[in-house]
Amino acid sequence: MARVLVVGAGLTGAAGAALLRGAPRGQVAVWDKARGAGGRMSTTRADRGSADLGAQFVTCEPELAEPRLSFYEELVSHGVLKPLTAPVEGMVVREGSRNYVAPQGISSVVKYYLEQSGADVSYEQHVTRISLRDGRWEVFRKAGPPEQFDVVILTMPVPQILQLQGDVVNLINESQKQQLESVSYSSRYALGLFYEAGTGIAVPWAAQYITDNPCIRFISIDNKKRNIESPEVGPSVVVHTTVTFGSEHLDSDPAEVQQLILSHLHRIVPSLPEPSSIKCQRWRYSQVTRAVPNCPGQMILHTQPLLICGGDGFTRSNFDGCIESAMSLAEAVKPHLQQFQSQAAKLPLDLL
Repeated sequence: MARVLVVGAGLTGAAGAALLRGAPRGQVAVWDKARGAGGRMSTTRADRGSADLGAQFVTCEPELAEPRLSFYEELVSHGVLKPLTAPVEGMVVREGSRNYVAPQGISSVVKYYLEQSGADVSYEQHVTRISLRDGRWEVFRKAGPPEQFDVVILTMPVPQILQLQGDVVNLINESQKQQLESVSYSSRYALGLFYEAGTGIAVPWAAQYITDNPCIRFISIDNKKRNIESPEVGPSVVVHTTVTFGSEHLDSDPAEVQQLILSHLHRIVPSLPEPSSIKCQRWRYSQVTRAVPNCPGQMILHTQPLLICGGDGFTRSNFDGCIESAMSLAEAVKPHLQQFQSQAAKLPLDLL
């Protein structure tokens, strides 16, 4: 059976792994360097509360055609997504588009696909080196011994692909390297403020886009955004900074950045009570500002054995872009798995 490794447990990696479940003779593993699933669709939990510090909504555009439309319908039918009904001030909505929220946190979308995949998922697995060994990929990580795979799928941000060591450095041709180096991302900070159960936050909106502040771009009362009210769970507030602020303070002390954000927040919402805990998240790779041009959602770096990369850096930074890349990755990988099936069919039974 072919061993397939998906590096990255964000939306593209999870959905790609799920699409490979029915592929012939494929045993899929998913590794992520973080402590949990989600990537930039992450949900941070504190005590009994939670907050989406990455993606906030999932937007289905009116011109979206099958088969990608079916992904939204499936998530809604299983209760993973539900229509956004809470008031969001300053949100620009295209005619015919539909916005959804995840009642259990945005990371539940990624977790749904990981469960559907049946893959062996491992966290705190930071891949550092990929080399060829006896016709397979030997994948090294910061902790634990290297393992060998027949197919490797890279779905982390493009700059992290370029940081990998080993044979992969010389296998990326000059044209591909130039394309990958042209990809750029915005950076920003997100703050999660968590409160004790019963704390009241007196604002008339569930979320608000800010247009006249140099630091803050978006504020959400996260439980209100998801339309979740519980006497046992305290409210949480999410703050996203502007791209300019994120870039200017990208390498600053996080504690100082947190205080700066809080000072601006209290000017915008002076009635906000003191939180019981705060989480400051730095997104070095927030959203793609320039993707690989004229790309089918993936790039094959090596054919035999297959090494392929994908993600929003090859499409665009939204749900649909990640799903488009996942579908493209799966379509490129399946023929390689079929080859393993054909080869296995030719082997004597005692070797299978």
